[in-house]
Amino acid sequence: MKTPDELRYTNTHEWVRKEADGTVSVGITDHAQDALGELVYVELPVVGKLVLGGDACAVVESVKAASDVYAPLAGEVVAVNGALKEAPGELNKDPYGTWLFRLKPAAPADLSKLLDAGAYKKAFP
Repeated sequence: MKTPDELRYTNTHEWVRKEADGTVSVGITDHAQDALGELVYVELPVVGKLVLGGDACAVVESVKAASDVYAPLAGEVVAVNGALKEAPGELNKDPYGTWLFRLKPAAPADLSKLLDAGAYKKAFP
């Protein structure tokens, strides 16, 4: 399984990438998409929604199961990847190149509290 070093991770299998504008992109890890199988549906949060870290704010559904996607940080949803409505399978093809939503973090320093690649790989070998 791939686990890019430049990303941060959660115990619930979300990845987080800091963007140049101070927002963070959020997606699901290779481990998550592999466990779920072929993804057939994605429910995204509403732009403008305020979330707390750990809040369920999106859903990915596969032929096997549905799974919540949790906000890795507190903040405001500032963008969603609407293309996933028509092509949820992109998450299977390129889990680290396909983001679900972007957040403007309430406390950007909280990003450093998430797992780095080494800790994620150790927790989920």
